[in-house]
Amino acid sequence: MLDRLRDGPQTTGALCEALPELDRCTVMQHLSVLEKAGLIAIERRGRERWNHLDALPIHDLQRRWIGPYAAYAVSMLGDLSDAVEGEVASAE
Repeated sequence: MLDRLRDGPQTTGALCEALPELDRCTVMQHLSVLEKAGLIAIERRGRERWNHLDALPIHDLQRRWIGPYAAYAVSMLGDLSDAVEGEVASAE
């Protein structure tokens, strides 16, 4: 659902149509969880309920948790590359 909302706000009905493997009740429950987690905002327009992605919490999570681990993984790959290049150079 978050991937679908990344492309822009969608009504609950549109999300239900895009996810035929889920019944409407399941979609509504999932949207409720996402709203409570602060990942989406709900806007009511008449009888329609528009769901908007709030990407800021995801960005904060990436910056706080994933970013440092990714930097560490990249440094390890750099060390591995240096070690392999050293082995190749000594074998020649």
